[in-house]
Amino acid sequence: MDLYFDCSSGISGDMSVAALLDVGGNKEKLEKALDSVNLNNEFQYKISRKAVNAIMATDFDVILPEHNHLHDLHNEPHSHHVHHKHHEHRNLADVNSVIEASEADEGAKNLAKKIFKIVAEAEAKVHGKSIEEVHFHEVGAIDSIADILGFSVLFEDLKPDKVYFSTLTEGSGFAECQHGKLPVPVPAVCEIAARYRLPLKITANEGEMVTPTGAAIAAALYEGGKLSEGFVIQKVGYGAGKRAYENPLLRVMLIDEKGE
Repeated sequence: MDLYFDCSSGISGDMSVAALLDVGGNKEKLEKALDSVNLNNEFQYKISRKAVNAIMATDFDVILPEHNHLHDLHNEPHSHHVHHKHHEHRNLADVNSVIEASEADEGAKNLAKKIFKIVAEAEAKVHGKSIEEVHFHEVGAIDSIADILGFSVLFEDLKPDKVYFSTLTEGSGFAECQHGKLPVPVPAVCEIAARYRLPLKITANEGEMVTPTGAAIAAALYEGGKLSEGFVIQKVGYGAGKRAYENPLLRVMLIDEKGE
């Protein structure tokens, strides 16, 4: 069984988790891993169903309680309820320690660390720092740990033989972040796409459709292969996004490829 990511409406961390849940990823494994992450009650999460343009989809929402909303690029601003708080600044080694301490299996932990490293490398390049100097708020906030670890747990549960991605469809204009306005694609997404040869398509949709976490997920799994002309769809999953553009929906398919 293979897995196909249809990124014609972008890709982000929360959309990816939700889509894998919707296509059949094990919810209990996800909850066990996330509940085992000890971050001093810094986050909660909610899994629900919602309609996006009349299509029922799964929604994965990370909630940082008791604080005001903050739009911050590196905190996946359009994906989650993100709030004013100066969390402990963890570097990549600290994030890896959090992942290692979780009750995820080794395959999921290794994938999560790979995805985080891809983001950290891009942020280091953008900010002119070493990867060791990039701190947690730049690599990704609490919700990014939940997204990346959660995605990795579900991906390892599904264990596809091959993974395919469509072209990553991105918006245009500018995105607000803690550093001010950044052009879309944001710099970290550009760095990831360049380094890992990810195909991008720019649209007239205003704002960010591909987040650094989404790009890093694609980069960690992208092998450059193309779907065969014929395949059979076994199951379709939809992950709801939270951005204000026309169709914030990530579609994934479990497929069997059929040769000629």
